Amino acid sequence: MDQTSNQVNQHLLSLLKSFQKASKDLQKNPISSTQEPQSTIDPFLDLEKDANLIFNNDPNLFKLSQLLCNLKSLLEKLLKYQGYRLPCILRRQIIKYKIYQVACAIESDIQAYFDRESVQNLVGTLEGSADEDEDEKVKVLVEFEKRLSRGFDFHFQDLILKAKIFSILEHLLCDSSCLIRVRDQVALVIASLVRFNKDVFVGLVLMGPTVRALISMSSCCSIRVLSLLIKFIRIPLVDELEAHKEIPRIISLLSSENVAIQAEAMDCILGIAYYGRREAIEAMLEAGLVEKLVKLQGLEKQSNVDDNGTSNEEMESNEEDYMSNCPFEGCVARFTMQLESGEMLSKKEKIEFKLEILRRVREASVSEAEIASIVAEVLWGSSP
Repeated sequence: MDQTSNQVNQHLLSLLKSFQKASKDLQKNPISSTQEPQSTIDPFLDLEKDANLIFNNDPNLFKLSQLLCNLKSLLEKLLKYQGYRLPCILRRQIIKYKIYQVACAIESDIQAYFDRESVQNLVGTLEGSADEDEDEKVKVLVEFEKRLSRGFDFHFQDLILKAKIFSILEHLLCDSSCLIRVRDQVALVIASLVRFNKDVFVGLVLMGPTVRALISMSSCCSIRVLSLLIKFIRIPLVDELEAHKEIPRIISLLSSENVAIQAEAMDCILGIAYYGRREAIEAMLEAGLVEKLVKLQGLEKQSNVDDNGTSNEEMESNEEDYMSNCPFEGCVARFTMQLESGEMLSKKEKIEFKLEILRRVREASVSEAEIASIVAEVLWGSSP
């Protein structure tokens, strides 16, 4: 019985996808005066013969069934007005426009059906706890993220809110017993929700434990998502990080043995420098940021020179590869530039912090040559 039900469901999904494609084709290539109307609508009529029985058994598809009937009725009307008198021409134009509207409604109604099924499947899968469901959880999360990436949709958002999906995602993100790859994918979906509609989901991120959970996970993906959230939410999120004393924890990630995590943490730091108030910048400096950056920059230069006996010049032939392979090249100057171009500091505060950074550089550098190099980068790479 389950197998039969599954076959019917697969057949239904196949029909709906075919209808959706046919409706999109009709919108892109509306009926013109040079083609037979019947040939354009035939795909709908052929599909309708196969779909009537299935659609009538599903109350969620009643509206779609009505739309198909309307389309068939409009076609019959269109065939009646094929003359070249002015009334016929005007009626044809009106009917063609109505056909276009019905095609749009069919596509929208089918997408709404898919969205309902997607949200129900997502909730059912994520609330399962068996280890064997981990692959399925990642799969439905990826599909949900792809749907969000298509842009804002009011009805889809309504489904998300009614199903309390954000709460489910937040619970999984904070569940340390859940596999890290699932939690990473959850983090990416949360970032997609914020991008989907900042007005709704930013507040949920700021009020809940999402940000602290991302920092506690300390995976490459979670810190990348934190960096994205800083770019999306900006000043309010940086204020929250400072208020909850999370900035030193981000700075500590620069000491990670994983270079990818260090690089993602660096992106977070640059975002905080740009959107941070005085208190946030002070928190970074007090956590030893400049000293860590000086050390990382020194190690970077040393590794570039020692690696196979080559220098930086080879890598500079491709700037994008060079920056991705050398995430800490000129990092002190990059941090200073972000701070100086930031939104929240006064000109006086920017000058004071720049002097403090230079002072810390002199104390942290291991040689006069290193001091001269970094100071030159800081002074020439940004403007007071």
